[in-house]
Parts: sequence; structure tokens; C-alpha cells
Amino acid sequence: MSAPYYADDAVTLYFGDCREILPSLTERPVACVTDPPYGETSATWDRWQTGWVAAVGEALPASASLWCFGTARMFLDHAADFAGWRYAQEALWLKRNGTGPGKRDRLTKVHEWAYHWYRGRWTDLRHEWEREPAWTDDKSARRQAHAAAHRSPDRADVYVDDGYRQPRSVTWVIEAPSVRYRRRHPDEKPAAVVEQLITECVPPGGLVLDSFPGSGSTLVAARDLGRRAVGVEIDERCCEVIARRLQQGSLTGGAA
Repeated sequence: MSAPYYADDAVTLYFGDCREILPSLTERPVACVTDPPYGETSATWDRWQTGWVAAVGEALPASASLWCFGTARMFLDHAADFAGWRYAQEALWLKRNGTGPGKRDRLTKVHEWAYHWYRGRWTDLRHEWEREPAWTDDKSARRQAHAAAHRSPDRADVYVDDGYRQPRSVTWVIEAPSVRYRRRHPDEKPAAVVEQLITECVPPGGLVLDSFPGSGSTLVAARDLGRRAVGVEIDERCCEVIARRLQQGSLTGGAA
């Protein structure tokens, strides 16, 4: 296995093809959060890499989560690649400014999806959405709960409202402005878009994989959240951008 292109106490970045690098990882990540090329444009970097899902699957444990950005077209075209994975939920990134073709026969695209795939037993995986403030004061649907005598003695008999609720469906709507103006990558995701996905499936101190880090948002977000991350980037120019961004974050104590 080649030496890391960049490494610090929390993040390791490799330059190369994830299908070749991942089999040599010495530690199994607990989950993968990634944004692969969709293969839907004429851009030279936008090419679907056949076999990357299988390579990620081999690098993860038997029970694992895979948060993958993509479009309905992408998932339908490559459904066979996700055989063995189960669909769980989805998150929606709502952009403030639309993107896409300036054509009158198509809608202006103002969103992107992240789909949550998993394998193994759902109960064996980490799930911890950050709860949000209550969106209503109406608790009429909540009733007093009486625990049966045979159930756990530490179960509360009465519902106590702490002012927070689970995020609503769509699982989580992420409102974050685009950061393409920084020109680090043509399809850069804001770190805020992946922070909740990492929190949901990776425990503090756990290792998350990004097989297509691009501008490094997942790696930066993981480090800022107290997780560790490993990325494999096939474009050396992107590796340079990621390493610079991570180094700046180390120097300033936060994400660049």
C-alpha cells in the first residue's frame, strides 16, 4: 500500500483508485459517507467507477452504513451495484440557489439527495440524529405511557417533554448555501451537508470512509466532529486541495 498523501491525528488521505487502495486498509471504517461521480454529464471527472460499491463493502464490517449522494437516475442505472444493501432513509440538501441546465423544458435544480443504505442488522448500527426544537406546542397526540411490570424498571412511566423532537420526513432537510464559488471542486458539498450524516452513523472517535472526497468536506467535517476519517481520491489536483484545506484547519483550529 502506498504512503498516505496526507495524514494527521484524525485524517488520512490516499491518492489513488479506491478500488485498489481500500483492500489494503489496516483498520475497518464503521461507515462510509461519500459523493461519487454520477456519470450524468460530459465533465471528464464525472465518470461512474464500476465496482466502487463492492470495494467499499469489502472495506466495511459486516454490519455497516453507506450514506451515498446521488440522483434517482444514478441509483436506477446502477441498482445492481447496491445488491446486498438495504435502503433505509434519505436526507435532502436544499440549496439556496438553483443549478442545472438553463432550459425551459426542465425544472431548475435546487436540491440533492443522500440515500442511506445499510447491511447487517439495523439494531447493530449506530443511529443518532441530532434532535431539533419542537415545531409545535400541540402535544395532544402524546398520552401517558404506563410501563408493564415485566418491562425494564428504568423505563419512564410518563412522557416528559424536553422541547425537542426527532427530525421529520424527509429524514433531514439540510439548508446550506453552495460553496462552488470557492472553486475547490466543481461539485463541492458544504461541510454542513455531511455533518449530520456523519453524526448519524459514526460514534465519537469512530472512523468514517469517503471513497470520493473531492474537496475534502467529509474529512473536514469528521475531524471537526471528533471523528476520524480516511479518504481515497483519484485526482491528484483534488488531493492537493484537500491537503491544503486540512492543513489550514490544523493551523487555525477549525475547518478552512
